[in-house]
Amino acid sequence: MFRLRRSWSLGLIPLCLCLSTLAQQPAKDDIERRIDGLLQQMTVEEKAGQLVQFTGVKPPVLDQVKAGQVGSLLNVYGADQTNAAQRVAVEQSRLKIPLILGYDVIHGYRTIFPIPLASAGSFDPALIEQSERVAAKEATAAGVKWVFAPMVDIARDPRWGRIVEGSGEDPYLGSVVATARVRGFQGTNVADSQSAVASTKHYVAYGAAEGGRDYNTVDISEQLLREVYLPPFHAAVKAGSGTLMSAFNDLNGVPATANHYTLTNILRGEWKFDGFVVADYNAVQELIAHGVAADPSEAAFKAITAGVDMDMADGLYLSLPQLVHSGKLPMSVLDEAVRRVLRIKFRAGLFEHPYTDPAREKTDIFTAENLETSRRMAQESVVLLKNQNNVLPLNKNIKTLAVIGPMADDKSTQLGSWAGQGQSKDAITPLEGIRNKAAGAQIFFSEGVTLASLTPRVDTVSITAAPAPSSATGAPGVSVTRGPTSIEDAVNAAKKADAVILFLGEPAGMTGEASSRATLDFPGKQQDLLEAVAAVGKPLVLVLESGRPLDIRWANNSDHVPAILQAWYLGTESGNALADVLFGDVSPSARLPLSWPQFIGQIPVYYNHKSTGRPTSPDRWHTGYQYESKEPLFPFGYGLTYTTFKYSNLHIATPTVSPAGTVRVTADLQNTGNRPATEVVQFYVHDRIAPTSRPVRELKGFSRITLAPGESKTVEFSVSANDLGSYDSQMNWIVPAGTYDVWVAPNAIEGIQGTFEMGAK
Repeated sequence: MFRLRRSWSLGLIPLCLCLSTLAQQPAKDDIERRIDGLLQQMTVEEKAGQLVQFTGVKPPVLDQVKAGQVGSLLNVYGADQTNAAQRVAVEQSRLKIPLILGYDVIHGYRTIFPIPLASAGSFDPALIEQSERVAAKEATAAGVKWVFAPMVDIARDPRWGRIVEGSGEDPYLGSVVATARVRGFQGTNVADSQSAVASTKHYVAYGAAEGGRDYNTVDISEQLLREVYLPPFHAAVKAGSGTLMSAFNDLNGVPATANHYTLTNILRGEWKFDGFVVADYNAVQELIAHGVAADPSEAAFKAITAGVDMDMADGLYLSLPQLVHSGKLPMSVLDEAVRRVLRIKFRAGLFEHPYTDPAREKTDIFTAENLETSRRMAQESVVLLKNQNNVLPLNKNIKTLAVIGPMADDKSTQLGSWAGQGQSKDAITPLEGIRNKAAGAQIFFSEGVTLASLTPRVDTVSITAAPAPSSATGAPGVSVTRGPTSIEDAVNAAKKADAVILFLGEPAGMTGEASSRATLDFPGKQQDLLEAVAAVGKPLVLVLESGRPLDIRWANNSDHVPAILQAWYLGTESGNALADVLFGDVSPSARLPLSWPQFIGQIPVYYNHKSTGRPTSPDRWHTGYQYESKEPLFPFGYGLTYTTFKYSNLHIATPTVSPAGTVRVTADLQNTGNRPATEVVQFYVHDRIAPTSRPVRELKGFSRITLAPGESKTVEFSVSANDLGSYDSQMNWIVPAGTYDVWVAPNAIEGIQGTFEMGAK
């Protein structure tokens, strides 16, 4: 055996990559002097203009750019369009200040990657960072220097549509992923032509919306805010995120876009953030609907004095000069907001290099290398939930195979929501990937049912598959029989086959913004299709394509479906990556970044809950539950592989630790199966006695370990004792003395356990 030190702890991640210290950029003092010079030249109207962002490049907007009344545009992309808009600002406006051009690059620009919830489940921050480097490279090739990502909102309610954009329920995993995404977008030098300024969003607690209803109110304690919802934002700021985006929701009665406490006291005062904050789309205008502003002028005043530096889309900041002239808004407040915007423009290199080389659109976008990175990310994002009797992986030499379901050959579904400039025609569907992988197989295909947004097929034809796309190895002689759309025909297809792969889930349009759901049931008649196909009795693999956990209690029953894969939406290379996993070229390694509820009544269900005062006894008076179970169907961190692993020999190298010290724990991991595979080893901690009740477990580290059959390795976790602290009732960060439990585990409810003692200061 040998020791492996490849584990992730925020205490070990070098988070000191400050944009202002990068050698390639202008020195900090030089930037501030240049800003001083511009501020002295600017009129009040030009200052306000730097804080205004409009969408598109219609002539009236370009006229305002020329007049110095616009500092940013969104939804302008493509080298020709961006250069044309930039040329107006740089060559025709009085002060020649460049625009900063923004766009939603949520999981890829043109090459689409798995949705963020899926890639977070890879527990592979290095590959996530590489994926965002590709996204930044493509976006900047199209003239987009500012990406409205990453979305780092912690979410505990899968009914919320925007859970698809984040990293799930855990603040530690969310913080690691936030760091990786910011680094990926911005690189080591955000002024580099292939780097983009990140906009970490939505600040803050947007994911805690009541009932999972998008844009809804949020009412949480400050301790919950600081221990769960703020950490990923803090991590992003430490990683150098140039901008943040304020959220739509109100927080404890104060809208996030007018919240001085979070935007100024915490963000600027405690964290020393010196970039700028942009409002979400029309969020300043919506302060009127929130009931905290009587008119547009008051809404603009409340937003800018709270700490929102740039107004998105609604143009309300054009009223700022009137507020200054009336004496209501101090010029110093306006100047500081302008300074922050100009600072990021300087750091991004826009004053020196405002234009994009049009040739890059042909060399940097949708390349074979980018597609390969997308495929790897997709491979690592598939979660194996169940594999009874080792149904998976399937044999590539299988003779007949039924591929069924409305998701199986729908290209748009593969991309998911917020797919940037991704084009559905380029997406590899599961049917295409399977066709190219299973050489010689006779494939019977039927959608079985269609969802409202999908186009039904009513033809019955026998076709020969075309050559595979260049991004995949193909099997052009595979015969595919395409049947009509009905459950009966899907059943007939299943009866003809040696095995069945059934693709069910949600169309991409049912997830994302403004796409919350009241139920987690399969839409349409998919449950009927599932039960009918399962009744045939053939080896059955259920592949779920969705942006949230769905109700699969029936499928998970031991007598119904032997194998279940959660595929989320995997992006452009979806079908190829799924085929790689289904046929064993790749062993699934992703883990769930959230707890999978059994039913709606459990929500919110999350692993890092408090124990409560009656946590142990099974009677109703102690559990408080009169419905089926308080446990999730699958816990956070859960996921199977095509082998088995054994955890042993937990060793606490530091049985007693000072609050200023480091906790060191090792454990042995052995591959006890007959296939190579990757295990995500997780490190959890619990403080037994503290001034405030602590979660039953908290993730504090993880490590991806790849082992050959029979191979063993020793995994080590080293975590700063300070990172194990918590807030007391006065919101002071403390590291309580006493006994702490630790687990080295495959998920949030299993593992081998030990203890250590934390000494007093």
